[in-house]
Amino acid sequence: MACHGHVLNHVLPVLRVRSRLPLVLSLLAAALLCMVPGSGTASAHGSVVDPASRNYGCWLRWGSDFQNPAMAQQDPMCWQAWQDNPNAMWNWNGLYRNGSGGDFQAVVPDGQLCSGGRTEGGRYNSLDAVGPWKTTDIGADFTVRLYDQASHGADYFLVYVTRQGFDPTTQPLTWKDLQLVARTGTYAPSQNYSIPVRTSGLSGRHVVYTIWQASHMDQTYFLCSDVTFR
Repeated sequence: MACHGHVLNHVLPVLRVRSRLPLVLSLLAAALLCMVPGSGTASAHGSVVDPASRNYGCWLRWGSDFQNPAMAQQDPMCWQAWQDNPNAMWNWNGLYRNGSGGDFQAVVPDGQLCSGGRTEGGRYNSLDAVGPWKTTDIGADFTVRLYDQASHGADYFLVYVTRQGFDPTTQPLTWKDLQLVARTGTYAPSQNYSIPVRTSGLSGRHVVYTIWQASHMDQTYFLCSDVTFR
C-alpha cells in the first residue's frame, strides 16, 4: 500500500486540470500501476498532460480498464497501442532520448516523431501509427501543460503545430509538416509547467508537437498531442 500512496501523491497534481470522470479512472489506474512489473514509476519523468499526449491520453482513459474489448471500437488507436506494448502507456512519462545535442531532426526520422525516433527499444512504436487518435478541443490561443514528476526543469520548450491541410488520420508526421508556434526560455525545476501558445488561421484536426529539453542533462522529450481547433 505504500506504493499506492506514493503514486497518487505524484499523479494528483497532474489530474487537477482534468474532469471528474477521468480523475476517477486515473486514480484507479495509479493503483494498478504499482502492480505492473517494469512500470518504471520510481524513475518516472514527465509528459504533456493537456492537451494530453497520445500515450498519456490512452493511460488516462483506459489505464483502469485496458483489457476491455470495447476499446477496439471506441478508441481504436489506443487499442492498437495497448495491444502493441502496454508499457508505452504505463510508462507515459518516459518517452525521451539522451544525447540529441539539439540536432533533433538527425536523431528523430520522419514518420517516427511521436515515438521520439523509436526510443526505449521500440516501446513507443505504436504512437507513430497513423489514424483517428482521440483529440482535445482547443482554441487559437491555448496552453500546453506539462507534468515533470522528477522536477528536471527545462532549458527550453519548443511547441509546433501541424500545417493547415495536413491530415494525421492518413499521413505520417514529418518535420516539414510542423510549424513552430512557441519557443520558451528556461524553466526552474518544478512539477508543473505552462506554456502559452498563440496561433491563427488553424481549424480542424492537428497535432501539437512539444519538445522538452530537460535541464539536468542532455535529455529530450518528444510528445505528440492530437487536437481539434474549434
